Amino acid sequence: MCVFCKIVAGEIPSTKMYEDDEMIVIKDIEPKANKHYLCIPKEHFALLSEMDEKRAETVKHCLSKIPALQKELGLENGYRLVINQGEDAGQTVHHLHIHILGGEILPW
Repeated sequence: MCVFCKIVAGEIPSTKMYEDDEMIVIKDIEPKANKHYLCIPKEHFALLSEMDEKRAETVKHCLSKIPALQKELGLENGYRLVINQGEDAGQTVHHLHIHILGGEILPW
């Protein structure tokens, strides 16, 4: 079981900012911005290329829920979303997740 699956299962503590039946949003333990969260689908799959219709609906749910959490997450002035895909892109946990970064002007 991967580290994100263990977080979803409650086996590893995290600072949860939001949770529903399909996803959780937690604070990143190694932030790369003033505000850095991870949106993690509860179903384990690593890559966008592994999506079927159900998983695509889950990613759609995540992407539609993030804007609704903008104020609660302290991202009123904007945010950046990043989905790393594979080792060359810096994906260190092979469970699809969306980085939500903001709380400051981000470098390009």
